[in-house]
Amino acid sequence: MNYKKTLKLASAFFFVIVLISAVFISGCTEKTTDQEDGQAETITELTFGYQPSTHQIAYITAREKGWWLEDLAPYGIKSINDNLFPTGAPEMQSMMAGDLDVAYVGSAPVISALASGLDAKIVAAVQIQGSDIVLRTELPYESPEDLRGLKIATFPPGTIQDTLLRNWLAENGIDPNEDVEIIGMGPGDAITAISAGQVDAVFLPHPSPVMVENEGVGRSVVSSGEMLEDHACCVIAVSGDLIRNHPDIVQQIVATHVRATEYNSEHLDEAAQIFADDQEWDVELVKQSLNEWDGSWIADPNLIVNSTVDYAQVQYELGYISSPLTQDDIFDLSFYEALDQ
Repeated sequence: MNYKKTLKLASAFFFVIVLISAVFISGCTEKTTDQEDGQAETITELTFGYQPSTHQIAYITAREKGWWLEDLAPYGIKSINDNLFPTGAPEMQSMMAGDLDVAYVGSAPVISALASGLDAKIVAAVQIQGSDIVLRTELPYESPEDLRGLKIATFPPGTIQDTLLRNWLAENGIDPNEDVEIIGMGPGDAITAISAGQVDAVFLPHPSPVMVENEGVGRSVVSSGEMLEDHACCVIAVSGDLIRNHPDIVQQIVATHVRATEYNSEHLDEAAQIFADDQEWDVELVKQSLNEWDGSWIADPNLIVNSTVDYAQVQYELGYISSPLTQDDIFDLSFYEALDQ
């Protein structure tokens, strides 16, 4: 990926927020998992973070099927808590504060948080691609040039959608800071904004594009796979504390995620119903989204290692993070690879 200088100003706000959060929480008491005898403390509950997108439906399916508790009960887990976040930026702030053990989240916010001191690793992939630019129906579109001068809502700086959009615009000769107005929003606010005519376009993960289309106010004109083929999107990030002190639990988390990912792929209509019930969406719209999106649910982190490391290197070269991140800084592949043994 060849990211442009124009990305730097847009991403700066997110990194300032994360750095401030890191400083603030540094004085807080952290959860201790090591007892005086050196044995890991027994834990009985886990807290997950996720977002309202079919990108991360594996988490919801495993929860609704009861698989998280069923699979983790032998390791002493008695309850599963979760928090819903509109985008990855606040989710990673929560993880930095020690409020999440596991996060279903975009890879870009994870990299930003790791560079700012987050103690965690990506242990599995969740999906690739799966976002669309949706343009208001009355506006013409033949090429990226037609977006010049428009207002576009997408996720806040530091997220996958913001990064992809800005880079793609720059690669097509459009200055994302001067030639368009990009406004950071969560999915609900962005859908409302385009419906009310407050923005001309949105760039959002599915199923939001289908919602806009079915309201009759917009149409999808570019998929994220066209902007960057097979780009890494969502992942599972696990706290370093859990990895070090409870690797057996992490191993089972990965195994349950694989189970849910495979189940969703084999039972698409049921997966759509599970998501629709969780988010109070029309199930027919969810089914339409899953049939139309260019995304794929995956679990193997090896499939996204190169693109994620390249992304981190670009962030360093542009000055977004203070030191380069390697594969070992970002990933722990051992849990997924142990599944085949």
